Amino acid sequence: MILTAENYFSPEAEQVYMGSTQFKRFMDCEARALAVLRGEWKEEESTALLVGSYVDAHFSRTLDLFKAQHPEIFKKDGTLKSDYEHANYIIQRIERDEMMMRYLSGGVQTIMTGEIEGVPFKIKIDSYHAWKCLVDQKIVKDFEPVWDVEQRRWVPFVEYWGYDNQAAIYTEIERQNRGPGAEPLPFLIAAATKEKPEPDLAIILIPQERVEVCLDVVRAYAPRFQAIKQGLEEPRRCEKCDYCRATKKLTRIIDYRELSA
Repeated sequence: MILTAENYFSPEAEQVYMGSTQFKRFMDCEARALAVLRGEWKEEESTALLVGSYVDAHFSRTLDLFKAQHPEIFKKDGTLKSDYEHANYIIQRIERDEMMMRYLSGGVQTIMTGEIEGVPFKIKIDSYHAWKCLVDQKIVKDFEPVWDVEQRRWVPFVEYWGYDNQAAIYTEIERQNRGPGAEPLPFLIAAATKEKPEPDLAIILIPQERVEVCLDVVRAYAPRFQAIKQGLEEPRRCEKCDYCRATKKLTRIIDYRELSA
């Protein structure tokens, strides 16, 4: 299957290829990820997510299409809701910063495909500086650590949201496209926060040693996730996400102490 900007996120492409978002979804909950792939569950598009997508659409030159596809971002009088007015300000703030714009000036939305452990992967690089670096744009709440309930500790937001796994996938697939013997390029995040009144900015490097650790994780899990997609393995339920709560079937009475275990 040949990928284009039009079919990159299509159900057909998602079934053929694994991407960083799909990989993260499987890491979070295999059952939900499979349900999304099959069209049995739709992920909620929160305002926080849409604000980031609004800014991304501007820099990928698809903002008019984004607006047409998301009428919910407008008030009844046709003007933007306040969150998206602030998104416009975030865009202006990014465009005022010379260093940020330099890193965002590479090839826009560059699509590549490859394989990791025999599993087909696809990537779309926000700003590709050929033979120099890969830049991914992120619009985040802030740069503070995030409390990880599973690990019961504060973790860097880059790790919490799986951006380090994304870096591993992107750098490996891009490396493959440059041919045998090529070394991985630096993976950078051009980040801006949604903080009001003033967003913060940063160019963030994910060190190669962290990328290598995460690539081992991708190599370990990707074959199982592919087997689930192909119906060869049964997906595990996390029993904590919206999908698992919505499809939960009670089978026994529980001791209240199990709730805090």
